[in-house]
Amino acid sequence: MHDLVITGGRVVDPASGTDAPLDLAVDGGSITALGPGPTGRTVLDASGCLVLPGFVDLHSHAQSLDGQRMQALDGVTTALDLEAGAYGVARAYADAAAEGRHLHHGFSASWASVRMQVLAGVVPDGRVETLVGQLGNAAFQREATRREEDALVAGIEAELAEGGLGVGVIVGYSPGCHPREYVRVAALAAAANVPAFTHARDLVDFTPDTRIDGAEEIVRAAAETGAHMHYCHVNSTSLHAVDRVHALVAAARREGSVVTTEAYPYGAGMTGIGAAFLAPDRLAERGLAPASIVVAATGERVAGAARLTELRAHDPTALVVVHFLDEDVPADADVLRRALLFEDTCVASDAMPLSWNGPAQPGAWPLPPEALNHPRSAGTFARAYDLLVRRGPLGVAEFVRRAAVLPAQVVADATGGAVRKGSLATGADADVVVLDPATYRDRATYDASNLPSTGVRHLVVAGTPVVRDGAVLLDSRPGRAVRR
Repeated sequence: MHDLVITGGRVVDPASGTDAPLDLAVDGGSITALGPGPTGRTVLDASGCLVLPGFVDLHSHAQSLDGQRMQALDGVTTALDLEAGAYGVARAYADAAAEGRHLHHGFSASWASVRMQVLAGVVPDGRVETLVGQLGNAAFQREATRREEDALVAGIEAELAEGGLGVGVIVGYSPGCHPREYVRVAALAAAANVPAFTHARDLVDFTPDTRIDGAEEIVRAAAETGAHMHYCHVNSTSLHAVDRVHALVAAARREGSVVTTEAYPYGAGMTGIGAAFLAPDRLAERGLAPASIVVAATGERVAGAARLTELRAHDPTALVVVHFLDEDVPADADVLRRALLFEDTCVASDAMPLSWNGPAQPGAWPLPPEALNHPRSAGTFARAYDLLVRRGPLGVAEFVRRAAVLPAQVVADATGGAVRKGSLATGADADVVVLDPATYRDRATYDASNLPSTGVRHLVVAGTPVVRDGAVLLDSRPGRAVRR
């Protein structure tokens, strides 16, 4: 008699080469048997469904219960904030433990938050909202002195000692950062044997006078330091230069460097309105105009440069949707497909915290209409499945490899191999998504961003159901901290 049995589904586990109708048994937090006929104290019916390793999202800023509920209904069992990292690693883990989490969670050491503290005197509080609010801080964006660089490296080392899963480096938000500083941070990651997760600096394609091409900087750091460099959301930082970026990454891999990539299936990004590249005089670099920017909390499409300047000054913490690519234009849609289909690219959401058009209602579920976001926070994995499998060239196993196996390997690199995710083999962590391929669909749009995906029948985290028969179990919080 097992603790839990998932019966009647098609088990697809590319890590072990399994693709067959099998029952799956769970005891404690581990998978203990695959085969016909096991019995369980709890039985989940998977008839007509795919039984898959839970998806591992390397890039989720939605580190709250409401954010995790949206991601659970998209098939995610592990949601990590590795690009920006935690504004105080110990504080972030402690806050998550105190409240409980539906999904596994974890944080990198945040280069940006340490830089804000060293260069601008900003006190860390563990909240991503605070980090976003400081992106437009001129002191954060400037070049550091050698003494400040030393303090920055020491601060990141301290954050890694608190359990950080790597170093999150959003150098694209700090145009004054000297390339020397970036290489020092990569060398620190290499010495600690953890990845560096990078939001790339501007490409020369957009900003010819940038201090160094963002893609060149990443692959150079990988070669010079031996660090595992993870290139975040290649789609939104590369745009129509994606093929050149891919060529650089492929060449670096051939030469022995470890450079991994991720992408999400949307043409718009989301960030704080104070970001340097959203200054009115810089929009043209990426072919943008003020009207490309929509304030998430209100739906306001920015009317002109004067209004953008006013909004940036009034509330630099405001989250905005930035329409880089038009998904209805074939050439733009093809950029997204190429970004997602590049060899060994992970699916990652870049999920964001909620914006509220009115008083915040934390914990409300289903999300009320006043809770606004980017659709990627709710539908990335279902939308990627639709683009890559239902309407694309990939089979289910290859999609699972990109949504679960490859990102789990990145996590294993960050934890010294201690995490057994991305597989349904006996002994693996019991993180399982049961989805109906006929109904697995994203529903969130730019106009209705709070609609969760459909088709996830069950979701099991650490052996405990979090979604059962399509409904989130609000009091089920078995998520565990993933840390070094």
